[in-house]
Parts: sequence; C-alpha cells; structure tokens
Amino acid sequence: MSLKTSNLAFKERVNHEVNNEIMRKAVVKAQETIGANRQKMVDELGHWEEWRDLAKQIRNHVLQNLDAYLYQLSENVIKNGGHVFFAETAEEATNYIRRIAREKNAKKIVKSKSMVTEEIGLNAVLEQDNIQVIETDLGEYLLQISGDKPSHIVVPAIHKDRHQIRKDLHEKLGYEGAETPEDMTLFVRKKIRQDFLEADIGISGCNFAVAETGSVCLVTNEGNLRLATTLPKTHIAVMGMERLAPTFQEVDVLITMLARSAVGAKLTGYNTWLTGPRLEGETDGPEDFHLVIVDNGRSDILASEFKEVLRCIRCGACLNTCPAYRQIGGHGYGSIYPGPIGAVISPLLGGYEEFKDLPYACSLCTACNSVCPVRIPLAQLINKHREKMVEQNLRPPLEKLSILGFNFANSHPAVWKVGVNMGAKLINKLIKDGKAPISVGALGEWTKARNLPQSDGESFRDWFKKRGSN
Repeated sequence: MSLKTSNLAFKERVNHEVNNEIMRKAVVKAQETIGANRQKMVDELGHWEEWRDLAKQIRNHVLQNLDAYLYQLSENVIKNGGHVFFAETAEEATNYIRRIAREKNAKKIVKSKSMVTEEIGLNAVLEQDNIQVIETDLGEYLLQISGDKPSHIVVPAIHKDRHQIRKDLHEKLGYEGAETPEDMTLFVRKKIRQDFLEADIGISGCNFAVAETGSVCLVTNEGNLRLATTLPKTHIAVMGMERLAPTFQEVDVLITMLARSAVGAKLTGYNTWLTGPRLEGETDGPEDFHLVIVDNGRSDILASEFKEVLRCIRCGACLNTCPAYRQIGGHGYGSIYPGPIGAVISPLLGGYEEFKDLPYACSLCTACNSVCPVRIPLAQLINKHREKMVEQNLRPPLEKLSILGFNFANSHPAVWKVGVNMGAKLINKLIKDGKAPISVGALGEWTKARNLPQSDGESFRDWFKKRGSN
C-alpha cells in the first residue's frame, strides 16, 4: 500500500510546510476562489440542505445494501462482456492488474486521475516490470515528472505555482516556452498525445459504478480520460468497493453534489459513462474491459463506528474550508488523503502506527461538517480517533505523565490548593515577555506563536475570597 507520501516525522513535515510560502499562498487563493464559486452554485441550485439530506440517504442506502449492489454490479459487468475482480487487499489488486499487463505484453500504460490507484501504489508495482506508466491528468503529470506527490484530492498540484511548473518542465522535458498556463498546457498536450496512441492499456478510477447497468461513471475536466479509456485495446477501471449507486437516477444527484462541492461548477467538463468493452460494429472503445473492485480495509470500516466516512464522494470540500489544511497543505499530512477526510480515513486504512498524528491536525472547528455534501460528521470522527488512541494507550509518554499529575492534583483538594496558590506567585516571577523559562512539549509548541499571560501574583481563590467577603 502507498498511503504515505513522506518518511519525515509529523512535526518536521508541518514545520517545513508552514514555511512554504508558495504553497500557503496557493492554497489560500484556491480555498477562497473555490469557496466563493461553490457558494454561488449552492445558492443557484437552491434547497441545498435538502440536497445534502438526499445525498446522505443515497449513500447510506448503498452502504446498508452493499453486498447486494456489488453482486448486481458484477453480474451486469460480466453480462456486458467485461471482467470483474474483487481484491481484498492492495496487493491482490496490483497483482491482478500486473498479471493483465503481462498477458497483454504491455510496454506503455496511460492513466487518468485515480485516488484509489494512488492508495494501492499501482504505478510503482507496474514500473517494476519496466512498464512505462504515464499520468495524463495535467496536475498528476506535472507531479509525476518532478517526482512529487499529490497534495489535494481534486487539485493534486495545488501546492505549485507557474514558476515552479515551468522550471520542472524545462529541467525534465526541455521546455523553452513562456510561463503562461496556455503555453505550458499546449506543450504537455503535444508531448503526451502520441502516448495515448501507443498505449497498450488505459487505466482509470471510477467515481461511481451503476449497479443496474454495470456502467462506470467518470467525471473529469480535461478530456484525457476519454482518450485513455477508448484508444488502448484494454481498459482497466479501479474502484473502491463503496463507490457505487443503484441506478443513474441516484448518480445524477451525486454528480450534482460532487461538481458543486469540488470546484464550484454545475458540472465537470466531461461526464463519461462506460458500459463494457466495444461491441461488434462499434468503431471505438477497448476490446477488453476489467473492473477491479478494491476492499483494502473498507469492510472493516463498514463494520466499525467509523462507517459514515464511507459515504465520502471524494469532492475535497472539507480540504477547501479547513484552517489546518490552509496552513500545512496536503504534504503536511504525509498521506495521499490529506485534510479532514484524510485525518479520518488514513488511520483506518494505514493504521495508527503510521498516522496517529493526523487526528490531532485539527482544531475541531467543524467547518468540514458544514460543507460536506453527504453530511459526514468529520469532526466527531476525528475526535473518536483520539478516544480510540487513548483506549489503546497510544498517547505520548509526556502526555500520560501530565494527565496523571493533573488527575492526582485534581482529586486531592489540599494539593490543588497549594499548587494554585504557589503557582500564582511563582508564575509571575518565571514568565518574562510572555515566555516560560522552560518550554517543552505542548507548552513549547503553544508559545511558538502565542505569549503566556502575565499574572499579578494572586490566585483566583484569593481574589474571590477578598471580594466574596464584601
């Protein structure tokens, strides 16, 4: 599995990203622009809260009947001439796709943007067989050539500006053109057009699968997906097992919410519906179609108190409003799933050992709750992670000692009284210009950006005693 995007410790990542002015400026601009556009689309649609309720109901219904809909989907894909593979783990999914590539003697694969293939680390597995894997989404392509990782679910290269992109294109591909988005995009378009024509296999994600027809629904803004899924002789779609809907009627609601929540648009530029391989007499489309349905821990999530997170439609709205994401960007989380959704899902998929810090990269302001189009209570789920880690004794040693000390003092009134009275007198002498003489742990982190209050040497009890007697 390839959830991790960095081997640095959490605090190292955060400190690095907080000082990344280019990233922070880009994220602030994106949050403000997308947020304003989203609000326009929400107001234009009208009855937004009712739409959210309906989307939540649809997703809950699917999760409650997931086994039946997955069976119906697989039966219809096969009926349409396709192949279905259920992968319990990331390894099973990548091994199956690798086997197909070997059978096809594939040398070049074109991919459209897909979070689940990032999750299972597909590219690295295929490249071990000396297969050239080309990301065809512009943002993903730019990150691929520079050896970088996505920092946003929808806008993967949000952390880069045009100066950095032009530099990468020049150093990696010999680009000599202007620094305008139009010129750089045209250069990339010409560069990868031949790759589409030469590719042996096209790989895509799946925004939603339609159980009733065995179709896959894919939404993009660049048109690269249509080339990647129709020109190669083989198309492999990879989907998280929860990403389906009963019929097109429900998908209509979900893509309405997705486009507005993700980028503040009525619809994405391209809405593509694919149903099986090319039929006899048709002129385009793949000869062979495979749908890889990935579990990779989702069954365990479905059976847990975190099951509501599986309603997620990967719109990124929670990232676009999150104050923590605004400061540390996607790379600060060290996971391909950043932001509030990442703080919930990364520990579930990758374990607390790897992602125990992410639930603490949150102020619990609940802004994410208010924008989620399917009403996932992200803040509450993040807090639940904190509770689970306490139950599993995963707190840092210093925190454990601090809580033990506080509990002891709090349960012994005499000790508490002495501590309060002595503390009031000592703290006034120790704090200078808002800083304590010893700054470690949480106190040290707190005082990096804040000053401690200056005491007048009097405890609250003394203050109240004097005034209470009057």
